[in-house]
Amino acid sequence: MKGIDKRNKLKEEVFSYRVSKDNRVFISWHGKQVMILKGKESEKFLSKVSKADKIEAQLIMAKITGNFKRGNEKTGKISRK
Repeated sequence: MKGIDKRNKLKEEVFSYRVSKDNRVFISWHGKQVMILKGKESEKFLSKVSKADKIEAQLIMAKITGNFKRGNEKTGKISRK
């Protein structure tokens, strides 16, 4: 992980997630919901995150939500394709 999180943003635990009864995963950034995963995507995510430590889980969520290497995390805006 060296070199991936140069500004140590992932240590701040900016991402969180919760799982609904029907196994949908709601991913939030700074408390704002940014993505919903369902079906095979949610199963794959839960499998990965269950094996990860806190920082690795943050990286998994950052990668799955995308667009966090462009600097938009500073403004609080998330653009989606």
